[in-house]
Amino acid sequence: MAEPVRVQFKVNGVDREVECWPMERLLDVLREHLRLTGAKEGCGEGECGACAVLMDGRLVNSCLVPALEAAGRTVTTIEGLANHPVVDAFCEGGAAQCGICTPGMVVATVDALARNVEASEDQLRKHLAGNLCRCTGYRAVLESALAALAGTKR
Repeated sequence: MAEPVRVQFKVNGVDREVECWPMERLLDVLREHLRLTGAKEGCGEGECGACAVLMDGRLVNSCLVPALEAAGRTVTTIEGLANHPVVDAFCEGGAAQCGICTPGMVVATVDALARNVEASEDQLRKHLAGNLCRCTGYRAVLESALAALAGTKR
C-alpha cells in the first residue's frame, strides 16, 4: 500500500508543503489541504474547465494533474489572481452568475492575455472553448474577456 508523500511547491507566491497520497489530484490538494476553494470540481474529467489553474504559467485542469506533478513548480489559483484586471472586467461586465465556471473562465482569460494580447474574438472563443457554463450564455463572459484583453474595463 502506498504511503503519503510530502510535496513542496509554490502556490500564489507562497512556498507550501503538503502531505498527500501519491496519486491525489492537485484539485483536491488545493481545496482540501490548502483550503483554496476557488477551483471547482465540475466534471472530474478535464472537460469543463471549472478546476483550471496555472502551473508554471500554463493553463491546466487541476482535476487531471497528480499532486506529485506540482512538486517544485509554481501554481496560481483564482485566489492568486484576486487583484488581476481580468477579475475587474468580469465583475464589471456581469460575467458571473452561479460562480462555478467563473474561476476557470478568469484563469483561462489570464492565460489568453499572457499568450496573445492582441487576441481576436475568434481566437478568444477557441481559447475559452475548454470552459463550460450553464448560466450566462457566454456573451457576458466573452465581452468581459475581450474588454480585459483590450485593457478596458466594462
